[in-house]
Amino acid sequence: MSSNARILLVDDDAKLRAILTRYLESQGYTVHGAASAAQMDRLLEREHYDLLLLDVMMPGEDGFQICQRLRQQESVLPIIMLTARGDLDDRVQGLSIGADDYVAKPFEPEELLARIGAVLRRSQDSGTVEPSPGAIDFGPFHLALDYRRLYRGKQEITITETEFALLRALAEHPWQTLSRDKLLGMIHGHSEDIPGPRGIDVFVSRLRRLIEDDSSKPRYLQTVWGRGYVFVPDAGSADKPA
Repeated sequence: MSSNARILLVDDDAKLRAILTRYLESQGYTVHGAASAAQMDRLLEREHYDLLLLDVMMPGEDGFQICQRLRQQESVLPIIMLTARGDLDDRVQGLSIGADDYVAKPFEPEELLARIGAVLRRSQDSGTVEPSPGAIDFGPFHLALDYRRLYRGKQEITITETEFALLRALAEHPWQTLSRDKLLGMIHGHSEDIPGPRGIDVFVSRLRRLIEDDSSKPRYLQTVWGRGYVFVPDAGSADKPA
């Protein structure tokens, strides 16, 4: 992803907005700032953005609520959350409602720059690239590896980059029980999004809500208690040992 991407920075701290805007623009990005959810909404209606930098602790609608609302509206705009609340529970909460990454304040500008670059690379649209035939089909689903898309029949299912990476890792190893640590290592370039093994559980739960008829009784993404997860491509063979 080239550095001329467009970033929307939402933070009620005017000083921080100014500092980050100057720094990111010096790196080649186009940055627009918003001090509230209302200002953000107006900008999103008028402009296209490649990434949302979203502060959590804001008056009115906070960052968690904004992120959840955008994902409920099926927005796939990549979101990096910025917050002083950097403990594990808050990171898991942000990721569980659809954030792509989470940076705790205070942070070094270089760290934020690296996170932005990683998220933008993962979200880059490959539609202009001629795809190879790589795909995985299971049940009514079609996982297009080169397009990085998930379909149920002809209907595309909204899926984040990290969800896609995890589903691909599982689907490319059917019937193999993969531990949480193993899955973290397999998601090249994505593991920084996931705060340890507990984060894997969060993303598996999100995937189950997307592809399972009953997420409490999964057919495709099954738990092997005490060991990890297994992808079962043929639901009719769910009793096959992993």
